[in-house]
Amino acid sequence: MSLPPEKASELKQLIQQQLSKMDVHGRIREILAETIREELAPDQQHLSTEDLIRALKRRGIIDDVMNELNFVTDSVDQELSSSPKQPVGFDKQSTLKRSDGTRMADSTTMLSISDPIHMVLIKTDIFGETTLVASYFLEWRSVLGSENGVSSLTAELMGVGTESKVSVGILNIKLEMYPPLNQTLTQEVVNTQLALERQKTAEKERLFLVYAKQWWREYLQIRPSHSSRLVKIFAQDENGINRPVCSYVKPLRAGRLLDTPRQAARFVSVLGYERAPVIGGGGKQEQWCTLLAFLCRNKGDCEDHANLLCSLLLGYGLEAFVCVGTKAKGVPHAWVMTCGTDGTITFWESLTGHRYIHKPANPDEPPSTEQPKPLHPYRTVGCVFNHHMFLGNCQPSDAVETCVFDLNDESKWKPMSEDAIRSVCAPGATASLPPFPPLCASAIDASVASNEIEMQLRLLVAEHRKDLGLTTVWEDQLSYLLSPALASYEFERTTGISAGNEEFQDAIRRAVPDGHTFKGFPIHFVYRNARRAFATCLRSPFCEEIICCRGDQVRLAVRVRVFTYPETACAVWIMFACKYRSVL
Repeated sequence: MSLPPEKASELKQLIQQQLSKMDVHGRIREILAETIREELAPDQQHLSTEDLIRALKRRGIIDDVMNELNFVTDSVDQELSSSPKQPVGFDKQSTLKRSDGTRMADSTTMLSISDPIHMVLIKTDIFGETTLVASYFLEWRSVLGSENGVSSLTAELMGVGTESKVSVGILNIKLEMYPPLNQTLTQEVVNTQLALERQKTAEKERLFLVYAKQWWREYLQIRPSHSSRLVKIFAQDENGINRPVCSYVKPLRAGRLLDTPRQAARFVSVLGYERAPVIGGGGKQEQWCTLLAFLCRNKGDCEDHANLLCSLLLGYGLEAFVCVGTKAKGVPHAWVMTCGTDGTITFWESLTGHRYIHKPANPDEPPSTEQPKPLHPYRTVGCVFNHHMFLGNCQPSDAVETCVFDLNDESKWKPMSEDAIRSVCAPGATASLPPFPPLCASAIDASVASNEIEMQLRLLVAEHRKDLGLTTVWEDQLSYLLSPALASYEFERTTGISAGNEEFQDAIRRAVPDGHTFKGFPIHFVYRNARRAFATCLRSPFCEEIICCRGDQVRLAVRVRVFTYPETACAVWIMFACKYRSVL
């Protein structure tokens, strides 16, 4: 959140007064003059800024500094590391800003950067399963008022979800500005700024809550039955804090990591699905994760998937919304909707990557008229939202199959004020709004991971067949011929287009002699645990028949292909196959 002009001017005056009182500029000039005066003209008595810059350049000091520093022009919310490999790490260079080609940001500018450092603690067991332990927002700006640019503090990490009030540990933190600022602030100035931001944030949130209550009363007055619809205005994050649902969505650009919206949908779908744990009986546990916690954990609930997919589609320039409603049997669910310029409504299932074109049925048509049958699994929709819009469904029926998604028709969709939403959900609107991290490239070597899983599966198959009294003979060439099929399956999941099966089938026909039978079984996973995948495969009768194949001249084959996506997400395709001589 940027400072208002009057506050920024006041801070600059205080800093200038302090610098003048200490004669900081004079001291710096004297120290530099003693070291480089011999390089200047003998009759030159005063050292100008240009002289200093030229001298420093000749000595290579500026080049060394520029090579060491990583200058960025984006805001801090795009600089915090989101790598799950280092969930509690923070790049100290990420707070450096560039005002021009050679000058660093001053302390006043740094003070106006209100984005906190978001630290996420993840526990990973021996099987690779991750658990979110704690999520903490660190206010780092206290270091701006500390001596020598170094500050030490202690943070108590609290649990998440139902354990958000339980302490999980203490974290000792040392903050250091690098490179150190030439101008420092007093702790009083820093504390005043932080208190001012907290006051403004609290007031904005209070006003939005008052407005949301009034909006809800008006919504219920339209039709009393609206009270049973899933109209979600606020949602709790992993720390148990109620946030407007619009704050969970923001246009997110994937850079060069994802090329198309459909590839983005595939990426989101291979992130693991896990419902928030519930202690005891009752309904579904309420927990929407912040984006960093979701990415670090590499799994989440349907709302987490929908929020991320909607953010990515918005980044691609589409008009995307998160839909909150129910699917079969009335189970609460969230999915994504895009509105085409031609009026086409497309549903995106974030858990699978599937897309559905919505064709509403006309309830006024006579019963004899054939209505389009819905192909999607969604039953009702209560509201839709994105980063700057929130609309409640006020049509007579909330059934998806009869809903008209003309969001500009206020007789069908009751909107919230965009200004009200912007006051608490726009970037930098409040100090409590968590920043969105950028997506990180995958650190998984697909070839190495594929080979490791394949070797482990071979050992597991051989051990399983040995226990059954069967020998195992692998045919490497047959295993290699399975690769095109796995690539074709992933391509189809991403694009919806099937390609390459003809070449695969022709190669298999050539590799299987006359009088022999070929069987293959492909299966897909989103994790890289070979033993867990093998146990799942054995539960399929068809796959078990291949692995435990008996007969004459039995040859087995297995092929694994790991397709990597941003963060630690990956799609793992496995195909088991066998060929044997048919004996009548």
